[in-house]
Amino acid sequence: MDSAIRLGVNVDHVATIRQARGTSYPDPVEAAFIAVEAGADGITVHLREDRRHIQERDVNVLCKELSVPVNLEMAATPAMVEFAIQVEPQKCCIVPEKRQELTTEGGLDVCRARNDLAPICARLADAGIEVSLFIEPGAEQIAAAATLGVPVIELHTGAYAEAQDPERQSSEINKLAEATELAVQANLQVNAGHGLNYENVTSILSISSLMELNIGHAIVARAMFTGIAQAVEEMKLLLRNSAS
Repeated sequence: MDSAIRLGVNVDHVATIRQARGTSYPDPVEAAFIAVEAGADGITVHLREDRRHIQERDVNVLCKELSVPVNLEMAATPAMVEFAIQVEPQKCCIVPEKRQELTTEGGLDVCRARNDLAPICARLADAGIEVSLFIEPGAEQIAAAATLGVPVIELHTGAYAEAQDPERQSSEINKLAEATELAVQANLQVNAGHGLNYENVTSILSISSLMELNIGHAIVARAMFTGIAQAVEEMKLLLRNSAS
């Protein structure tokens, strides 16, 4: 039985290239279908407030036509909640969002925002959407997420991905492993993502209780030279090897 960590492929940066010229190509929807054919277990898209890459049309088409789960990353705003309920993705991951950032810079502060997040999580869950929270690998954040009744958390792996020396990398892996164990004890499914690539993903795969990795930029970057299908296949092979 294949017990490899699932691979969620984020196609945001295919849309980044499209929006740079305001054309209809390259189409992130087409990229998503190719990724699924190549073995992606899910597709992630982040519909940002400023619409810098993914557009409403992209999410609509993916939710209607894709054969694997769509994971919609979204800010905790009324407008995004209404949009999510309208398009009905299988999953929503609530993330922090700042307009000036190049990419998501860290996890949600669930401890501070718990009262605001509670009705949003409940409303999405009532609509039949699996809700996850993108958080830092810390005990307080995990405990706060558990009180909200969400079934899933996604651990922010940015600190590990940015670590330059082996000692720091090992320390960050240990933090992620400890956080994963705490979350599992709290009956939470644990996913992870941010900054993962073909070189640094191997150490993450040592954390046996992780269920899914969401990877985008590295796969899209590799695809410039190999094509989407081969880039996804190469990452899936690394994840499969973790199960052997």
